[in-house]
Amino acid sequence: MKGATLLESVKGGLIVSVQAEPDSVLNTPEAIALLARCAARNGAVAVRVEGVERLRAVRAAVDLPIVGLIKRRHPGFEPYITSTLEEIDAVAAAGAEIVAFDATGRPRSGAATTAELVCAVKDRGAIAFADCARVADARAAADAGADIVATTLAGYTSQTRGCALPALALVTEIAAFHAFAVCEGGIATVEDARRAFEAGAAAITVGTAITNVDALVARFAAAAPRGGR
Repeated sequence: MKGATLLESVKGGLIVSVQAEPDSVLNTPEAIALLARCAARNGAVAVRVEGVERLRAVRAAVDLPIVGLIKRRHPGFEPYITSTLEEIDAVAAAGAEIVAFDATGRPRSGAATTAELVCAVKDRGAIAFADCARVADARAAADAGADIVATTLAGYTSQTRGCALPALALVTEIAAFHAFAVCEGGIATVEDARRAFEAGAAAITVGTAITNVDALVARFAAAAPRGGR
């Protein structure tokens, strides 16, 4: 499945971010693959997966499109989501048809621009999924040819920290100039999901509210008389 056909298969649907906390017992390729199978079985149109080994395991487990990324801290630089050309290579090689990358205007390790990252993704025959924080990021990504423009990093940069999530106003702004806006971040309820589509999202990504079992258990345990751990 390529290009426009792949995008059409995702449009109007739910992308499930299948990730686990670093110290979680679920943070293994096998567990992530099982969660991805569960998402696929219950209506997800794609899954978002981090890390090469987890990507390979999920690719072997499901036929859904995969939004792949690498989270890696680079000393002296803020971007940590697929921010180098080498990381794009690794994500595409691991089987992701869609590559998510940091599309903010912040300096990156290796000095690649947003346009260069988009070109690198497309050169590998993948769909470019731009993780943005502000409308300026989204416009730059759109101008560079990104296939998908998402609100992923709203609230996670110094300039946007503390903003209300989900970033519905940002979704509306992006949808005004790009055909495939994705609302990602802070969608915690079914009502949030509905509101995101009403704001103009072509698709939504939900993670913590679905697959972060550690956070869910801890939240309910904290409400119990005995408290959490």
